Amino acid sequence: MELIDELKMKMIEALNLEEMTPADIDEQAPLFGEEGLGLDSIDVLELIVLLDRTYGIKIEDPKLGKEIFTSVRTMADYVAANRTK
Repeated sequence: MELIDELKMKMIEALNLEEMTPADIDEQAPLFGEEGLGLDSIDVLELIVLLDRTYGIKIEDPKLGKEIFTSVRTMADYVAANRTK
């Protein structure tokens, strides 16, 4: 749970979601599309940089990125299994 909250805070900062709090982000909700946060392809690049800088995770396969960035929960699971920092 701690990693999920950390990711939410870092996402708010990296994506300039100043009007949001971690409690506003549903960890199971889709990150993209109208149902979730409504992120776009530029936001994906920001998230890739975030994972690289913060956790030492490099994502080079776009197909893998689509799976990782499904929700905050899927990001947290991937980070927990693959972090180097």
